[in-house]
Amino acid sequence: MAPTRRRCVLPLLALLLLAAGCLAPGAAVRPQRIILFIGDGVGTGYWSAALISNDTLAVSAFPVVGLVDTRADPEIVTDSAASATAYATGAGTCNGAIGVDREGRVLPTVLERAETRGLATGLVVTCSLTHATPAAFAAHVERRSAENEIAEQIAAHEIEVLLGGGRRRFDRAPDPGAPTLLEQMQSRATCVLSAGEFRALDLERVNRLVGLFADGHLPAFAEREPGLPEMTRAALRILDRDPEGFFLMVEGSQPDWRGHENAPLEDVLAEVLDFDAAIGAALEYFATRPRTLIVVTADHETGGLAVEGAPGEGIRLDYTTGSHTAELVPLFAIGPGAERFTGIRSNAEVGRFLLELIGE
Repeated sequence: MAPTRRRCVLPLLALLLLAAGCLAPGAAVRPQRIILFIGDGVGTGYWSAALISNDTLAVSAFPVVGLVDTRADPEIVTDSAASATAYATGAGTCNGAIGVDREGRVLPTVLERAETRGLATGLVVTCSLTHATPAAFAAHVERRSAENEIAEQIAAHEIEVLLGGGRRRFDRAPDPGAPTLLEQMQSRATCVLSAGEFRALDLERVNRLVGLFADGHLPAFAEREPGLPEMTRAALRILDRDPEGFFLMVEGSQPDWRGHENAPLEDVLAEVLDFDAAIGAALEYFATRPRTLIVVTADHETGGLAVEGAPGEGIRLDYTTGSHTAELVPLFAIGPGAERFTGIRSNAEVGRFLLELIGE
C-alpha cells in the first residue's frame, strides 16, 4: 500500500487564515506571484480516493472550488496538449497542438507574458520537460511529437527554474558544430543531472537552475528522486528572490499514466499524494507570502475512475476506459484573485483569468 499521511493541519490552517487576513476585505489586489498546479488526469475520482484513504489533503484548505470543462476545439475529449495550451494561452485549440491555434498561429502564453513583465518563471514536472503540458507554456509547434524543436524553444527562453526529465532532448546540438542545448543552458544557469547533485546545491547561491533527472520521464513515485514536493520547494526558494514576482507551473504528470494503465489503488494514491504534498509545500509558502495566487486543476480526467467500497472492506477503484474522458475536473484556488475560479469554467477561461492576473 502507498503510505498514508497524517498531518497536524491546524497550525498550517491558522497561518493560511492569517495570510488571508493580510489582504484588505473587498480589495482588488493583484497577485504578485502565481503558482499553477496541473494534475495530469486527476479527476474527481482521484481526489475522492485520496481523501477517503487519508485524514486530510492540502487541497482541503482551499476556500474556492469549481469545475473545469476540458473539451478541446472541436474534440469533446481533449489531450494534454490542447488542454495545457488552453490554460497557458486562454484559447482553445485542437488535440496535439502546442501553443498554437487550429490554424497553427502562435498563441502567446502566460509564462511568456510573465517574462515580458520582468517576472521570474519556472516549470517543474515529473515527466520530460518537452512533454505536452510543460511544452504548452514555453513552445509553439503544431504537433506535440516535435520534442526536439520543443527543447530548442524551451532552451531559448530565460526561464529561471526548469526541473524534470528529458535530458536526451537537451543533450544535443541544434546544428552541426554548435553547442548542445544543455551547454547553452549551462552558460547561464546552474545545471544538475542527478538527485545527488541537486541536493548538494546551496540554493541561496543559485539564481537560475536547470535539473534534468532522467533521459526521458522521471520514474514512478516509488523510485523517483527528487520528488515533486522537493523540487517545488527548491523552485519557490529561487523564484522568491525576484522582487517583481513570478509565475510557476507545477505538473503532477504521472497520475495520468496510472489511469491509462488502470493501475491498482496504491499506485494511484502514491502519485496523487505526491502531487498533493507539492501543493502543501506551496501552501506553506503562501502562509508567509499572501500576495500569492495558487490554482490547482487538471488537464483532463483519465480512465473514467470510480471509487467504490463497503464498510469494513476499504475502497476499490473501477475504470470505464484506458483513455481520457470528458468529465469535468476539479478547480481549487486560494489567494488574491481566487474568487474568479469558482463555478464551471472552460480551461480556456481559466487561462484568460491567469493572463489577466499576470497583467500587461
